[in-house]
This record gives sequence, structure tokens and C-alpha cells, in this order.
Amino acid sequence: MKISKKDINAIRRSVMQRLTKNVGKSQPVTGNKKDLIVRKVLITRPNHRLGNLLIITPLLCEVHSLFPDSKIDLFVKGNIAPSIFKNYTYIDRIIQLPKKPFSNLFQYLKGWALLKTRKYDLVINSATGSSSGRLSTLFARSQHKVFGDFNEELNVKYSDYRHLAKNSIYNLRDYLSKLGFNEITTTIPDLYLNLEQSEILAGKDKLKNLVQNSRDTICLFTNATGEKCYSQEWWEEFYDKLKKNFSEYNIIELLPVENISKLNFTIPHFYSRDIREMSGFLKNVTLFIAADNGVMHLASATGIPTIGLFSVSAEEEYAPYNGKSCSVNTNHTDTDKMMQLIHMILEKR
Repeated sequence: MKISKKDINAIRRSVMQRLTKNVGKSQPVTGNKKDLIVRKVLITRPNHRLGNLLIITPLLCEVHSLFPDSKIDLFVKGNIAPSIFKNYTYIDRIIQLPKKPFSNLFQYLKGWALLKTRKYDLVINSATGSSSGRLSTLFARSQHKVFGDFNEELNVKYSDYRHLAKNSIYNLRDYLSKLGFNEITTTIPDLYLNLEQSEILAGKDKLKNLVQNSRDTICLFTNATGEKCYSQEWWEEFYDKLKKNFSEYNIIELLPVENISKLNFTIPHFYSRDIREMSGFLKNVTLFIAADNGVMHLASATGIPTIGLFSVSAEEEYAPYNGKSCSVNTNHTDTDKMMQLIHMILEKR
């Protein structure tokens, strides 16, 4: 019987979660706010996926807002973090674990060793349920550590506590309140890519060259991983209804890195392997529609209205997050109702 890579990863995650489930739980919050002078912060998210890294941008904005004189180190995986966090001037160091640890064992061990080279005033695990996040939080040198336990009291108190862009912020605020800080009730920051004006203007030119008109544009992204990916038939039906209901709009497709299309390249399309070039392009569209994936979060991080399509993954954890975005469970919402939702979003813009 052949075991797939997906099965191996599931087994690995299950084992690691069992081994680390009690890490940090026995450590009560000690000290008070007078003891916490924050100049150096470590945020840990050892994951290489685009969406999972974008999801920590609200936490970065929150920490900078609370401690504007501090510098932040990131502990991540893969090579895309420098591009995502390019314009975050208060990030001091990005420690990058290799995407494939066993193929780059020395680099992997070096990354973990770098955690010990600095002492931090505050360490935050940004992902509840991440075993490597909990271990890196434990391994780092600091008196003050937010391990990211799932907090049932906070889950009852905040209806959006489970969202992965917000969960770590609620945990941080709870930790600070236990140190004696005043309760923080401000709105949680949106996902934020921090694009340069030159990137936005370049994207505007690329969009104009593609559509050759001045009409507003709806952009589709028809790819996703595994069971999250909708079929070609689904996208063809959806596009036909979209075209009939919104004939006054350009309808285009953003292609994935694999350069494939569920619409068989039959509508105007844009391709790039550069996430900042993609983001500058997306910043200029009127509405973005995609299944749950990293590019959905990339669009949301530019601030544009984004509709995330969900059928298998958890909306309460991964829905696109900014003030203009929303998710749709396609198991319970047909395409006619989606057209009504799109009308509402476009009318509000």
C-alpha cells in the first residue's frame, strides 16, 4: 500500500501536535506592565504558504501600533517572506527555514540556532495549533511569551476569534491585559501588503493594456489546491452568469504560477510569478473572486473587495479579511444568489 505525501504530512502534523500540545500551558503570565519594555519582538510563523504568511500582517501592524519604537524579527519558512514584508521598515530580521528541511538540513538547523542569538522582550506564536510555532516560542529567549493557546473564553467573547488573522491578536491583547495593560478594544487591522505607489501605477498600466478600455474590472482566479479547487464546469457556468449579469464590466482572469486556466484561456488573462507585480495589478481591479487560496489573501491584502469561495475549508478561519471582503459557502449558496451578492458589493464601492 502506497502512502501519499499528503498522508505523511497529516501523520507528521498529528504526531507533532500531540508532542507539543502542553508546551507553554504550564507557564502562567507573570510580572506587570512596568516590567515589559518592548524594543525587540519575535513573531513566529514557520510556514511557507503565501496565505499563511499574509495572515500575520495584521499582527505586525498591531505590534507596531502598540510598541512603535520596537523592532520585529520574523521566524518563517520558505523564500517569499522578504517580498511580502518588503516595505515593513520596522522588521529587523527575517529568519527563513528552508521549505524542504531534510534536503537542506544545515540551513534548517542554522535557522533554529539563530533564535538563540538574541534575547527578546516579547515572543508571539502567531498560529494556534502550529507545533513548530509553539516549539520556536519555547526555544526563543524571552521572559514574555504568547504561546497561542486556543482560549475558549475569548472564543465565546469574540465571534471572529477563530479567524487566523485575528486569533493571535486577541491572544496578545489578553496576555497584555493580564500584565495590567488597559483592555484594547480598537478594530483589528486588515491584511496589508504595503504596496508602493510605483507598483500600483505599474499595475494600472498592465490592466489598461490588457482590457483596452476604461470600464471597471472583475477578476477571477480559477485555481486552488486539492479539494478546494472548483471544476471547469463550475467555473464555466459561473462565468456565463457573470457575463450576463455584469456585461458593463470587464471580466478577466489572473493565472496561477502553473499557468493553467479552468476557463481554457478564453477570456483576457494576466500572468506573473512576482507576487508584488500581481498585487499591483490586483489593486486596480474592482472585484476579485477566487476559491480559498493564497492569492485570495493576496488580493484581500491589497485592500480590494474580495469574495472567497468555500466548500471544504473553514470560513471562520480563512475567510478573506478586510472591510470590503466576504466569504461564500457554495454548498449552501447557488450562483444566482452569488450574483445578488456581487451586485450588492459593487453598489457599495
